[in-house]
Amino acid sequence: MTAVPPPLPYRVADAWDETADTRSIELVPTGEALAPFSPGQFAMIYAFGVGEVPISASAPHGRHGGLVHTVRAVGAVSAALYRLRPGDSVGLSGPYGTGWDLGAAAGYDVLVVAGGIGLAPLRPAVHTVLDRPAEYGRLAVLVGARTPADLVFRDEMESWRGPARVEVTVDRPGPGWRGAVGVVTTLLDRLDLRPERTHALVCGPEVMMRHTARDLVTRGLVPHRVQVSLERNMHCATGHCGHCQLGPLLLCRDGPVVGYDRVADLLLVREL
Repeated sequence: MTAVPPPLPYRVADAWDETADTRSIELVPTGEALAPFSPGQFAMIYAFGVGEVPISASAPHGRHGGLVHTVRAVGAVSAALYRLRPGDSVGLSGPYGTGWDLGAAAGYDVLVVAGGIGLAPLRPAVHTVLDRPAEYGRLAVLVGARTPADLVFRDEMESWRGPARVEVTVDRPGPGWRGAVGVVTTLLDRLDLRPERTHALVCGPEVMMRHTARDLVTRGLVPHRVQVSLERNMHCATGHCGHCQLGPLLLCRDGPVVGYDRVADLLLVREL
């Protein structure tokens, strides 16, 4: 059995608000650094005295050259990470799991579909496609959120417009909202989708991913060209404890990014 490596010490170099309950934190090593992260891979972040949580990197290099994670305060550990400020310390191990298969997407249009904070694990993939336009076809980014106030990376999304087609929708519009209203799958009707030439990356709440992936396949995408990023209770991050089991898969090892062809039937079983 492979030993689980101990976390390495990292320091918060910068932290900034994305929304009222979501912050991005840039972490730099105080000694040995982790290996580079591929888009979609995750780290186990240790909030000392509280616990640990798996979080995908939202950028491989921040303003200070560190690794960026975007955290929504939804539990004890994520709330502790949300409260971190520059100079605070955490433990970091990784990178773990599978990333977005951007090699398989080469030569294809790339469709990114994000729900809520699911845009964070997709953000490095968007940057990669934008940085290498000759390697890919058209890029479209569809984003859904509960309200306009819940949209992360809002200013950055505006900078993607032009090189990419960007469409945004919310479930509950507020005063002054002039954009689309409804679930993110309604945005698919706005695209000139070329299903035989499209590779899709999908991340968000599981029900959203299930409906989005199924809709894309119905529109003609082959299932293995629809990738989803799945969450389960990851504890060891190395496939030994079994907490993150989804049928025959251990998502910390076989995921979190998985082809829809491998999980379509599994996502229909509630207890999994």
